[in-house]
Amino acid sequence: MHRSSRSAEPRLARVRRRLVDDPGSAAVEFLSVGVLLLVPLVYLVLALGQIQHAVLGAEGAARHAARAIAQADSHDAGLAAADRALLVATIDAGLPADAVRVAVDCAPDPGACDTARGTVTVRVDATVPLPLAPPFLGLDAGLGIPISASAMQPVSAFGGAP
Repeated sequence: MHRSSRSAEPRLARVRRRLVDDPGSAAVEFLSVGVLLLVPLVYLVLALGQIQHAVLGAEGAARHAARAIAQADSHDAGLAAADRALLVATIDAGLPADAVRVAVDCAPDPGACDTARGTVTVRVDATVPLPLAPPFLGLDAGLGIPISASAMQPVSAFGGAP
């Protein structure tokens, strides 16, 4: 037993020396750990920026569509103006047209959005694709985050006139 403990001491000392004497590896470790932490952080910033951009676009689309319907002279003219407002807002927000769903609700009469003292509610639902996310499991759509926005606009007491 005494002989094996002597051979273990030099081996242990050599391992200690190798661990302590590590010239030049701090820079390599710093760069590798830095890159491993920086890449996910940059991706997170890109993803959150894209999601925030889409949320603001969806809010603007809902607000402008509700205002266009409430200020229109007739129900059909209001819906046509809302379609134009939604198209411009979703293009500006970079939302794909097939990923946006719009619901318009008019009160007190759902068939007449130009009813005096009524309210127009527009809800915009969309799916924001994540940046650099490939289609998942061979599906046709990539990964995305669902967002929604709604806006309510009162109709003037004089009907659609502002």
